[in-house]
Amino acid sequence: MTDIEQRARTRIEAVAATPGIEPDRLAQEIAILASRADVREEVVRLAGHIREFEAAVADGSPVGKRLDFICQEMNREITTLGNKVQSGDISRLVVEAKACVEKIREQVQNVE
Repeated sequence: MTDIEQRARTRIEAVAATPGIEPDRLAQEIAILASRADVREEVVRLAGHIREFEAAVADGSPVGKRLDFICQEMNREITTLGNKVQSGDISRLVVEAKACVEKIREQVQNVE
């Protein structure tokens, strides 16, 4: 069982053990936990930002501010992903990814 699964199971068991908990409320808590752990949306958006970045670079026109903004959005998605997953391995990858995006962003700021 993964850390995420264990945390979810512990949280669900705690909510289920609440005296007088309504089945609808339990289902609602499970849905909230599932949506918080699902990072597909962030991964899809991050991939879209990467494609947009590549297209902007290939365009050849002045794109410095646009690339800087795209880097900001990439950083936001990486942060959200890291907040949702909260695992040691993922945290290290998040830090590494953010450092890479920051290096790109520093270089982008020198582009027109």
